[in-house]
Amino acid sequence: VQLVESGGGMVQPGGSAILSCRASGLVLADYGIGWFRQDADNKLRELSCIDSRDGKVYYDGSVKGRFTMSRDNAKNTFYLQMNDLRLSDAGVYYCAAEVGLGVVGGHCPRDWSYDEWGEGTQVTVSS
Repeated sequence: VQLVESGGGMVQPGGSAILSCRASGLVLADYGIGWFRQDADNKLRELSCIDSRDGKVYYDGSVKGRFTMSRDNAKNTFYLQMNDLRLSDAGVYYCAAEVGLGVVGGHCPRDWSYDEWGEGTQVTVSS
């Protein structure tokens, strides 16, 4: 199983970027998936996730309305479209997947719920 991320880089405040996570060795449709950001305190913050059971998308309040998570099962790839980027959005972004993972209580699963991880991609927000 492998998750390979692409996208990111340097973006100006207010700008947009899209991250991709291509999965191999698994059937993405069977997996709950998520995007995380490693903040300055090195903690992984869950930003968005998709429930494996119904495909419903959830967002952390800090990105809701600005970020859009989607997936293309035919391409075994999922995405994070990021708009109106802020300085506080900077960090290393990780994609993650876990077979059969669902969302409980309307909150994305924490990092320990996932076994499969991408290598991370840096997003820098700077003018």
